[in-house]
Amino acid sequence: MPRWKSLPSGLPEKDRQLIVQLRRLKDHSGLGLAALAAKTGYSRSSWERYLNGKQPVPRKAVEELAKVCGADPTKLLVLHEVAERQPPEPAAGTGGAVGTPGAPDSGAPEFGIPESGVPESGTRPSGRRRVPLRYALAGAIAAAAVAFTAGLLVAGGGDGGGGDGSTKPLTYGPGRTYDCDDRGRKDGAAYAGHSTTAEALIDINGNGPDVVEAQCLLKRHGFDPGEIDGLYGPSAKSAVREFQKARKLVSDGIVGPDTWAELRR
Repeated sequence: MPRWKSLPSGLPEKDRQLIVQLRRLKDHSGLGLAALAAKTGYSRSSWERYLNGKQPVPRKAVEELAKVCGADPTKLLVLHEVAERQPPEPAAGTGGAVGTPGAPDSGAPEFGIPESGVPESGTRPSGRRRVPLRYALAGAIAAAAVAFTAGLLVAGGGDGGGGDGSTKPLTYGPGRTYDCDDRGRKDGAAYAGHSTTAEALIDINGNGPDVVEAQCLLKRHGFDPGEIDGLYGPSAKSAVREFQKARKLVSDGIVGPDTWAELRR
């Protein structure tokens, strides 16, 4: 499969995270841009712009991509909401007008909060009154997304993983380690007692019970992920790359459905 183009250097991090996940979902589906166009309400050129960071991805496009790829859109929609609501960079001496392409503030309207629907008419009070609310909304949504992606909502709809996940403190990272069930199996698949997901996407700096599960299963297969601490750091990602190479998967270091399928063997 052809390699993706590098995303624009000025693309905000939240938009970058969303596009990386959309690209991975598309790659795992095996669908090309033409096939996506045929199965969704968006043209091939639109998908090319969305997946290369040239244009913000509409919420509906996120939903349709998840649908045609057979994936749960929930996490993708949380990322989309955060990306859409992130506050734009303030531009000196302006009242929120869209800057010219290439100017320091030009990226904010394109990838941040849409400017449509925010009239600058003199019939309304100054935009200064709207800024605190805008930032408050962005902060609230960002906080919800952080809680979501940090493992407070586990893929699989709270199926309990190994049966004791609900009793463990939801803190992950250096200084705390977790035990693995080295013999756990369910319906013929391997489990380590922390999560039953088969499709959660995990990339660098991800954390939560899904990460603990992946670390345990890597260790069971003989690939050292480092500390079993629930933080997906460089050691875990390196172990995933080696595991993917050994299983003849795409060696991108991102845990997705194909990698989970091999880890569960």
